[in-house]
Amino acid sequence: MNTAEQFDAVLSKCHGLFEKKGKDYGTAWRILRLPSLTDQIFIKAQRLRSIELKGEQLVDDPLEGEFIGILNYSIMALIQLDKGIAEQPDMNWAEASAAYIDKANEAKKLMLKKNHDYGEAWR
Repeated sequence: MNTAEQFDAVLSKCHGLFEKKGKDYGTAWRILRLPSLTDQIFIKAQRLRSIELKGEQLVDDPLEGEFIGILNYSIMALIQLDKGIAEQPDMNWAEASAAYIDKANEAKKLMLKKNHDYGEAWR
């Protein structure tokens, strides 16, 4: 699988969870300020780091979910940067999903450009 295909496969999982959560919570995240979103990203990263350093995991939640959360909260933060913070949820679900895809596509384009310049050194 090449990098673009791998990105698309991962994004499909992440967007799927974003859609599922959207059915339960709508766009309530639109009221979150950026520090609230970065706190959520930090909490997920801290859990991953803690488990790695300790070498054991006591709560049987898949670690993949933490990575998905980091990506989804990051995309939400990018949307907030563009649209500003809302006092009340102000997007319907179709708008939120389209904004998510737009931000993900921007990230993919940047990644592919960087991969070209750096020769996929990250692999």
